[in-house]
Amino acid sequence: MNESTLKEEVNFRLSRLNVIILLGFITFITIVFTIFIISVTSLKEYIPGFASVEQIKQVYLNNARIDSLEIAINDRDLYLQNLKETILMGKPMKGNDTLMLKKNKNVDYKGITIKHSKEDSLLRDEWDNKEQYDLIYYPDKQNQKGLESFIFFTPLRGIVTNGFNIYNKHYGIDVAGEKDKAIKATLDGMVIFSLWTFETGYVIAIQHQSNLISVYKHCSALLKKEGDYVKAGSPIAIIGNTGEMTSGPHLHFELWYNANTVNPADFITFE
Repeated sequence: MNESTLKEEVNFRLSRLNVIILLGFITFITIVFTIFIISVTSLKEYIPGFASVEQIKQVYLNNARIDSLEIAINDRDLYLQNLKETILMGKPMKGNDTLMLKKNKNVDYKGITIKHSKEDSLLRDEWDNKEQYDLIYYPDKQNQKGLESFIFFTPLRGIVTNGFNIYNKHYGIDVAGEKDKAIKATLDGMVIFSLWTFETGYVIAIQHQSNLISVYKHCSALLKKEGDYVKAGSPIAIIGNTGEMTSGPHLHFELWYNANTVNPADFITFE
């Protein structure tokens, strides 16, 4: 009705069926619009239990990375465990095993034979002949040249009181020096062990390149911790008389190359 003239403007009739149809139509339009908005926008990511394709892909990638990291951590823990038990704790070595990996008892290692193909033999001959005329020095060939390619820094100058003797299980040399004198790193490397042991007191070990490890035992104090990178000649510990297997202030110094002990006196002058 027009309020001014009271004239009838619009005329419609409501019934129960018309109201139900109207409400149903409005509800249907609302549901369709809501589904459309959720499907084409990022609102669907806020729905509990829903994950996008990118998120699922990232989950699979993260699982693969975690597996790889777990394998790498297990290998590192095994390496450090063998290193501590055999080299740093003074336990005897068994034969010439590298002690870096555990053998699988289900595999017959003695029955494994290595055969070189004709192409492999030709490649080896070609490479060997090429190396005979190679006059350029490559730092990454130190494994081929051995320890003679290293320039060692003397960790401590003093009097050698006990030399290297593998038959008596004395895998290093003992150097007596002045009290409170600093012990220095023989090469650049990273500290992989820096702890107290019952038999050898304060011990520090450094991992160098080309699978070379230097060990310093019976220290009175340690100046570096595990994970520190040290330069050749930098102080890493103080000479001492710690541990049960000692008879006076000295440094017990060891060199391990490819998991085999070597005589440090063959490469370093201590006196």
